[in-house]
Amino acid sequence: MSAQRRVQQQPGYILHHRPFRDSSQILEIVTRDHGKIAVVARGSRGSKSRLAGVLRPFLPLRVSWVAKSDLGTLTGAEAAGLPAGMVGDAMLSAYYVNELLLHFLHRDDPQPEIFALYEEVIRALVSTDNVAASLRSFELEFLRLLGYAVNLSREFGSLDPLDSEQNYEFRMEQGAVAVERSEGPLVFTGATLTAISAQRFGDPDILRAANRLLREIIDFHLGGKELKSRKVLMELHRGRLAPSKGRKRNSD
Repeated sequence: MSAQRRVQQQPGYILHHRPFRDSSQILEIVTRDHGKIAVVARGSRGSKSRLAGVLRPFLPLRVSWVAKSDLGTLTGAEAAGLPAGMVGDAMLSAYYVNELLLHFLHRDDPQPEIFALYEEVIRALVSTDNVAASLRSFELEFLRLLGYAVNLSREFGSLDPLDSEQNYEFRMEQGAVAVERSEGPLVFTGATLTAISAQRFGDPDILRAANRLLREIIDFHLGGKELKSRKVLMELHRGRLAPSKGRKRNSD
């Protein structure tokens, strides 16, 4: 039988929660020193639970638990800061970040750099006017820390620096491959790929190109898993862009 582990006052954030039995819930939590963990919070959905207002996403916590298997038991949780005040796109984007951590992180695999990156992107989403730019920067760094670094500065094979005027197709197992055509879902100029690598997301064209590229890369590594938050974001934006029935769309 595995020895019981007891952890006290560990910095963490709740990534996901789901009901368990009558009044409990199972929490997926990302922690600084223990990676992603799963714990049962017994009685936490009860009306008299002292944890009812604490166990929520995007609130920095200090959590304590005991475990002798993959599923531990929460023994304490307290707020370690103020809740993130996010609404609209920022809130949906934060849930998207949570989904990425849920899918990509392994249980009990400490990755303090990813924990620090998570804290950084949550703070950014609270304060930024450009949610998309914050997400693209997060995705690039997240992929690098996972070992899936995106090489956007060298041509595959020759390792020559990208030519700003040359067209390249980004291929998942290779990187930037020079092509003659200018059309295709993953065809970009060398200048565009270099700008994405440098995170020059103040340029709307570069930001759109980065979104197109990183969406495909992340989908590739997800292996067919669908992200619910991304689907909601896309449907929301599609609804904003759709013209109302019986009304002409205003030209920009």
